Amino acid sequence: MCRVIDRQPQSPDVAEPDISTTVPGLAKTFSSLLLRDLTVSLRRGHQWLNPLLFFIIVVSLFPLGIGPEAATLQLIAPGVIWVSALLATLLSLDSLFTTDHADGTLEQLVLTPQPLSVLMLAKILAHWLMTGVPLILVSPLLALFLQLPMDSLPVLALSLALGTLSLSLIGAIGAALTVGIRHGGVLLSLLILPLFVPILIFGAGALNSYQQALPVEAQLSILAAIAVFSLVLAPPAVAVAVKIGAGNE
Repeated sequence: MCRVIDRQPQSPDVAEPDISTTVPGLAKTFSSLLLRDLTVSLRRGHQWLNPLLFFIIVVSLFPLGIGPEAATLQLIAPGVIWVSALLATLLSLDSLFTTDHADGTLEQLVLTPQPLSVLMLAKILAHWLMTGVPLILVSPLLALFLQLPMDSLPVLALSLALGTLSLSLIGAIGAALTVGIRHGGVLLSLLILPLFVPILIFGAGALNSYQQALPVEAQLSILAAIAVFSLVLAPPAVAVAVKIGAGNE
């Protein structure tokens, strides 16, 4: 007699998803990296204190050099504040990835299973919180020093919030491209200064328009659009630049 052997089809093993690549795991990694970068920046005070002091000193020198005339100070105040904020942000960008590149942290981030663009967004956000936000907080005091009226301070704060976020996002692309290059700070300035010009124009233009009792919605809307596009495009571009840099070593 022949026995019929009933063979059950074996179902292939289904791999369980790695918790580190799920949304909760990614959010935990994002917050951990953000907190880590904030802690490191606080311990290394020069990374956030130098740009802040530079911003305060440059803005404070203009009234001393030009004179106390309120009309003159109000006329130059938007440009002075925005140029100083731009240069202060540029001063801080050179150290955005330098330390992590030197101690190997950047290479470890490239090897992690999480999307590198999300991790780069955490680092950029930490940079903005430690450099851009302090500039926004002290800007009302400096604006009053430049004889700007009190009712213009909300426009100044909002334009700086949108503008400095875009500066950090766009500047991170240049910082990632020049990390590890000797004297990369000069190349960094040449790469990203042309990209900073529209932010400078519309940021200062919003404050100028408000002083002339003109609508400011157009300038603020353009700044918001630049911030949104930078938020979408900059992290992937930074991730690609970091991967290229890690692959060339």
